[in-house]
Parts: sequence; structure tokens; C-alpha cells
Amino acid sequence: MIEQCYKKPETWDRIRASWLFEPIERYVTWHHDQGYAGHRMRHGVPVLMQFAEYARNRGAKSWADLPAHMPSFVDRRLHGRRENYRNERARQHAINAVRGPVEKMLRLVLPGFVGSRRPLKPCAFRQQAPGFTGYLQQERGVTANTIKVYNINLRGFEAYLRRIGISELADLSPSVLSAFITERGERLGKNGMIGLCASLRVFLRYVHRERLHGRDLSAGVQAAKRYRLSTIPRSIPWADVQRVLDSVDRRSANGKRDYAILLLMVTYGLRSREIGALTLEDLDWQQERLRVPQRKAGHSTAYPLSPIVGEAIVDYLKHGRQKTEDRHVFLRALAPYLPCGSSCGSNRAGHYLRKAGIAITRGGSHTLRHSCVQRLVDAQFTLKTIGDYVGHASPDTTVIYAKVNVEALRELAMGQGEEVL
Repeated sequence: MIEQCYKKPETWDRIRASWLFEPIERYVTWHHDQGYAGHRMRHGVPVLMQFAEYARNRGAKSWADLPAHMPSFVDRRLHGRRENYRNERARQHAINAVRGPVEKMLRLVLPGFVGSRRPLKPCAFRQQAPGFTGYLQQERGVTANTIKVYNINLRGFEAYLRRIGISELADLSPSVLSAFITERGERLGKNGMIGLCASLRVFLRYVHRERLHGRDLSAGVQAAKRYRLSTIPRSIPWADVQRVLDSVDRRSANGKRDYAILLLMVTYGLRSREIGALTLEDLDWQQERLRVPQRKAGHSTAYPLSPIVGEAIVDYLKHGRQKTEDRHVFLRALAPYLPCGSSCGSNRAGHYLRKAGIAITRGGSHTLRHSCVQRLVDAQFTLKTIGDYVGHASPDTTVIYAKVNVEALRELAMGQGEEVL
């Protein structure tokens, strides 16, 4: 693999002569397999060669000795250059250019090496209630993203208990819960408090079920009331939807991908997470069907594949998608070419809403999803049909779209009230 990075045989010989040749070769092979450009490897290999010589001169005899020499190596490389950095950001960029290749190599050859990466935070209450995460996954069917939200909320609760000197769940009391919720309420908004209290109720019920506490304290955790019909959907007029689609530059690979993603949102009302989970097997070209297997409500849906959507996906697959064995439809634009995450669609939707000059609160994938649903409501489809089409878990979720005539309210706000009335 070294031969693909450098043309001169003497360069190959110099690298092979290094006592860290095998880790360096793993570094190069990994970057090649992940689709990184050649210049990334050519930049990293000289840094690794210098690090190998530096560590050996300071007494390193095995790969396990290398992490101890990395901080001083970075300082040595930057010594005398600090005055050349315009600001702190430029200095940090220079540090990463040296430390990055070394840490990547060490992660490939030393199991468990983390380096400057932030370590993964442990699950909340893993000592007192180790089975809670498994309970969420296996019995409640909670997704990985929702489990992250549970852990964020419960880690705050765990830190609070530690701060006030409570180490056992059996010592919990309504007064402790009340004090914690009151304290968090000073920093969280209404939606944040609703999520926090929901996480606490589920956790407290589990604690009681596992006999970690003699009482079920979940009934004492009550969040602020949220009235189901107190808000209106964050939809935009269909003319604005077209402006968003027109703002995509479909000449680039990124544009081809983003255009297909946006079409899936406005045509089928798909969520960002559902788009990120699509695989090539979900596209049935012979039957012209699109299967969405991982819906929020836990079921799957099959749609007729719209010609416009199909053409956009084909254009991306042929001319925009990187060649990889990964079966996910949509991939990251930069190496490593991993599947688009659950937030990718929302980020791209927000980007093009801003690019099209459409001002809306919390613009993202749900803006286009709401617009899809609102268009079906305006076309006078039944709420049951609409709910099934977009994958609502309950008919009550769809009712919010029928409570107002959004287009009429827009005309009224623009001063055409007499015609509307």
C-alpha cells in the first residue's frame, strides 16, 4: 500500500526501514479503504516517521510505550512557531495536524487507546441499576437516539444525587425529586422539562419494579401541562417548498444527494432518521416501490416510487454516491464514507431553507414533513389516510393539522381578510 502513496523506491525503503513500519502501513491502508484522498496519507506518513524516530530516541521499545511520548512530540514540533499563529484557532489547527496522524495510528494498533477524543460517557446509574438500558431496548423498544436522551436527563439526576450525598436509590424521596425538578426548571424550557420528567417517571417505575425502592415514586413527578392543540404545525407554503428545491445546485455530488433527500421529505413526509436508515434493498425498481422499514411507530410502510423521486435517487446513485460496499442509500460527502446519520437530513433541510431566504423558527426536516402533511390536508384527504401515509403512531397526532386553515390565516395576515371572510 505504501507504493500507492509514493513513487520513488527509495522512499519505500526508508519507510520500511522504520521500526514502526507495520503501524504506518496500517495507517495508510485504513485511509485508503475509507476513501481518503492521497494527500491526506502523504501528509501523515512524514509525521509518523518523525514520531517513530523521536520516540525511539527517548527510549520507546514497544508500541505500548508510544502514547507517553506523544505530548512532548507535539510540543517539540510546534516549538518556536507559536508567534506565527494568527489566533488560537490557527494554533489548534496546527496541533491537530501533528497529533491527528499519531493518534489515528495508535488507535489502529493499540486496543482501547482514546487519545484526545472525548471518551464515551457511561450510562446513567450503571452501578445502581445496570439493567435499565437493556430494559429500554428490549422491553420498551426504545431507539438508540432516545436512549441517549434518557441518559442525558438521568446523568443530571445522578450528578445531583451525588452532590447532595445520596448514593443509594433506596434513599430517594418525593422531596428529593421535587428539589431536583425545581432546580432543573430554572435552566430548562417547557419541552426540556417535559422530556426530563418523562425520563424520570420511566426510570422510577423501573426502580420500583426491580425492588430497588419500596415505593413507586413516578406518580409524584409531574411536568408542566402541554396542550395538544396549543400550537400550529411549522409548515411553509408549497411555493416556498419549490423555492427550497430550486436552491439546490444539482451539478455537484452533494447537490444530487441533498436534492433526493429533500424530495423524500416533501413527497412522503419522511423523517430525517428514516431517510438515513434507507438501504439499497428498500428500493424495488421492478415494482416501483419504496419501503421504509424503520418508522418511529415501530412499523414499516411501502410507497409507490414517484418518477421524480426515482430519477433523483438514480442520478445520485450513478453520479454522486461514492463507490463503497455499504448498502445505505445516502452517505457522507467526505471520507470516511459512512452512512448519513439521523441529523443529516435535518441539517441539509435547514441549510436550504436559509439559502432560499425562508425565515421560520427551528427550520429543519420537520418543516418539510409538516408541509407535506399540510398539503394533504388542503387536498381534503381524511386524517386517517394522512396519518397512515406519514407514519403517525396515533390519529391524535394528525388532528393538529386540521384545526386551522393555514393558508387562509396567511392571507388574513397579509391584509386580504375581507376576501377570506
